Amino acid sequence: MKSYTADYVIVGAGTAGCVLANRLSEDPAVKVILVEAGERDRHPFIHVPAGFVRLLDHPTVTWRYHTEGNAETSGREILFPRGRGLGGSSAINGLLYVRPFAEDIDTWEQLGAKGWNFENCLPYYSRSETWTEGRSPQRGTNGPIQVSRVKNPPEICATVVQAATQAGLDFVDDPNSTTQGPSIWYYQQTRDGRRRSSAARGYLRPAMARANLTVVTGLQVSRLEMNGTQVTGIAAMTSRGIPVQLHARREVILSAGVIGTPRLLELSGIGDKAVLDNAGIRTRVALPGVGNNLQDHYVARLGYRVRGAGTANERSHGLALAREMLRYVVSGTGVLTYSAAIVGGFAQTRFAARPDVQFVIAPGSFAAGRIGVLESEPGVSCGVWQMRPESRGHVHITSNKLLAAPTIAPSYLSSELDRNTMVEGLKIGRQIFSQPGIAKYVVNETVPGRQADTDEALLQYVRQNGSTVYHAVGTCRMGDDEMSVVDAEMRVRGTSGLRIVDGSVMPTITSTNTNATVLMLAERAADFIRAPAVASTAIRYSTETA
Repeated sequence: MKSYTADYVIVGAGTAGCVLANRLSEDPAVKVILVEAGERDRHPFIHVPAGFVRLLDHPTVTWRYHTEGNAETSGREILFPRGRGLGGSSAINGLLYVRPFAEDIDTWEQLGAKGWNFENCLPYYSRSETWTEGRSPQRGTNGPIQVSRVKNPPEICATVVQAATQAGLDFVDDPNSTTQGPSIWYYQQTRDGRRRSSAARGYLRPAMARANLTVVTGLQVSRLEMNGTQVTGIAAMTSRGIPVQLHARREVILSAGVIGTPRLLELSGIGDKAVLDNAGIRTRVALPGVGNNLQDHYVARLGYRVRGAGTANERSHGLALAREMLRYVVSGTGVLTYSAAIVGGFAQTRFAARPDVQFVIAPGSFAAGRIGVLESEPGVSCGVWQMRPESRGHVHITSNKLLAAPTIAPSYLSSELDRNTMVEGLKIGRQIFSQPGIAKYVVNETVPGRQADTDEALLQYVRQNGSTVYHAVGTCRMGDDEMSVVDAEMRVRGTSGLRIVDGSVMPTITSTNTNATVLMLAERAADFIRAPAVASTAIRYSTETA
C-alpha cells in the first residue's frame, strides 16, 4: 500500500477543488495534495467553447448519473451528468457566467449561515474573475477566470433583444454589475480568447509547477480515515487497483460536488442513521442532513423554425462547418466560440415579487431526444426555468459498495408553485417570440407547438420534456440547525479536521447559473482555511517550547 502525507488533502479537482489547490499552495510552507477520480483535461472539446454539446453525455469526462423517475416528470430517468476530470463541471458546462441576486446570498444568512450576505461575498466574486470588457467597480480585473462578452453574435440575437424590449423587458448592458429586474441582456462567457476558461485552466494549471502541490488523477476515494470523530486522511484506489492512503496533518477538504460529497460522507459512516443502516454501514457521526435538501433548476424549451437568420443549424453541417472550423483556427471567432446561449433574460410572473424566471436563448435548435445534435433546419430555442424552486430532493447511497450508483431524486415539480411558474414562464417566452420585431424571422413554433394552447397542455409538455440545467446544489447545506451539515466556515459538524467546499453547502439555490457562486465559495473558503492556520501553528510551537 502506498502512503503519502500533506497538510491539506483536497478530494475532487472540480471548480472548488481547483480554486483551493491554487490558493492554499500559495504558501510554500504548506503541502497540498489534490486528488481526482477522473483524468487530466486533455479532450479537445473541453477547450473549444462550443464543444460542450459533445461532452454532456461523454463516458470519460462526465459521471453519467440518472435521476429516479417520479410522477411529476412522467416517470422519466433524467440524465444528470457531473464533470469528471480536472476542472470538473467548469470543464463541460455551457460557459455562462451569471452572478446571483443579492437577495439570494442574503437569504443564506437569514437561514443561519452567519456572515454569508452579498456584501461580504462580493469581493470574492471579483477576486475570481478578470472582466475583459472595461472597468467596473463591481467587476474583477485580475482574477484567474476570464469573463467576456460573446463576440459578433448572429443578427437574430439582436432581433430577440428587440422583441423582448417590445414585450416589456428592459435591456441591461451588464447583468453582473447592476441590480437585476425584469430584463434582457447578452450572456457573458468564461472564455479566454478562443478557449474555455475553466477552473483547471485558470486556477490549477498556473499552480501545478509549485513544488508543494501534488495533483493525482485516476484516484477513486473509498472512504475517510477517522480516529473517533477526527478525520485524519482518506483511503483510495488507483485505476489499476492499487490501494493508497493519504494522511492530512491539518484538514481533509471535500470538493467532490453535490453528488460525490454526500456519497463519500455516507460511505464513511457520516450521515442519517436510517440511510446508513439500510446500506449496511456503521454510523460514526449522525448528521441527518447529509444528502438531503437537493435543489436544481428544471428547464423546458420553446423551439421556433426561422428563416433568413444564419443560425448555428445552417453553420454546423457540411462545407459550412468546415468554413467555421477554419474561421475558429484562424481568428478564434464563429460558431465554435458560442456558449450554451447568447441572449438571456429575467422575467417576473404573477407568483413572485421579483424576477422568478430565467431565459436561455440560443441561435440554434436541437434534435428531440439527442444531446448535442443540431436539427438540419434552421431554428432558435428558448429555455425557461424557475429561478427559486421550492421542490427539494435527496441523494443517498443504497449500498456499501464503492462503485454502486447513488439514488438521485431531485423531486422536480413536486411544488405547485414550481409547476405554475414554469407554465407562466413559457407563456412569457411565447410573448417575446410573437412581437413584431422578430416576426420576419419566425415561421412557426415547433415545440411544444401551438396545439399546446392551455395551461394544462403546457404543464403536460413540461412534465414530459423538461430536464436538468446542471445546477444541482444543497446536499450538505450550511447553517446552524440540526439539519445543517457544515457551519458558516464549512467545517463538518460533529467532526474535526474535515471541511466541505463545493456547491453542496449552499443552503438554497441561487436564482441564476451556479458556477460563478461556486468560485466565490471556494475563494472565501480559502481565506477561512488559511486564517486559523497561523494561530494554530503559533499555539503548537508555544506548547512545545513550554
